[in-house]
Amino acid sequence: MNTAPSRSIPVWDPAVRLFHWSLATAFLVAYFTEDEMETLHVNAGYLIGILIGLRLIWGFVGTPHARFSDFVRPPREVTAYLTDALRLRAPRYLGHNPAGGAMIVALLLCLAMTVFSGVALYGVTDFAGPLAGFFRGEQAADVLEGVHELGANLTLLLVILHLGGVLFSSLEHGENLVKSMITGRKKEAEA
Repeated sequence: MNTAPSRSIPVWDPAVRLFHWSLATAFLVAYFTEDEMETLHVNAGYLIGILIGLRLIWGFVGTPHARFSDFVRPPREVTAYLTDALRLRAPRYLGHNPAGGAMIVALLLCLAMTVFSGVALYGVTDFAGPLAGFFRGEQAADVLEGVHELGANLTLLLVILHLGGVLFSSLEHGENLVKSMITGRKKEAEA
């Protein structure tokens, strides 16, 4: 019987962890300040846009588990993983599992849509920001506001699903995934 403690190894680099927690904070700030504190809301939205751009770059040139090639999988693999997870037989991944990878892609796309529509809406309603004057009229403002609100609410739904997936996976594999996103470390793969 092996009683040696399992080793932890670095998985999430500081850039990934800083991105993750900064994005979560910026989204919550933007979501809960929408009509009350416009300057804070707008600045949080710009920060989200900058973070998405940096994450896209890091997804191609970053450390191994930060790269899209490590966790973006075809829909068939995502579905198979989710089926196995529901049967409590999903394999453990050192980096993101296929469902986690799909969630990252969905969140990035949804946040990008929300940021773009917000910047465009700000340009229409306040004639401010980089898209000021690009879209005009009350009809454009109504459409952009609807897209922006849909994107923000869809992102919130995805965040809730993400948290549920983190909890489920943490329980299934007996590891604290929140802690690993703070420390950057996970237990080494079992031989």
